[in-house]
Amino acid sequence: MSDLVFGLDTFGDVPEDDSGALVSHAEAIRQVVTEAILADELGVDALTLGEHHRPDYAISTPETVLAGIATRTSRIRLGSGVTVLSSDDPVRVFQRFATLDAISSGRAR
Repeated sequence: MSDLVFGLDTFGDVPEDDSGALVSHAEAIRQVVTEAILADELGVDALTLGEHHRPDYAISTPETVLAGIATRTSRIRLGSGVTVLSSDDPVRVFQRFATLDAISSGRAR
């Protein structure tokens, strides 16, 4: 039997600010990074980010956001929740995740 793993996932949903207006995609991404740092500090085991191409989701390139998170965290495992291979080159996806794995000292999944 394997150990229980606790993880979080998101597409970077664009939240509203205190006045009810949607925040910018840039702010939504920064919030995801801040949440990932807190998750790492609290002992969450894994974080996956999904690729999405709609206005209500901020993350269209999870590997880029995960690389930013990797530089600010030390233990949380990082991975893709959704990668749209039908619109991407699988070799380039592999290369981007291999780069993420290098930056994160082997935490990419």
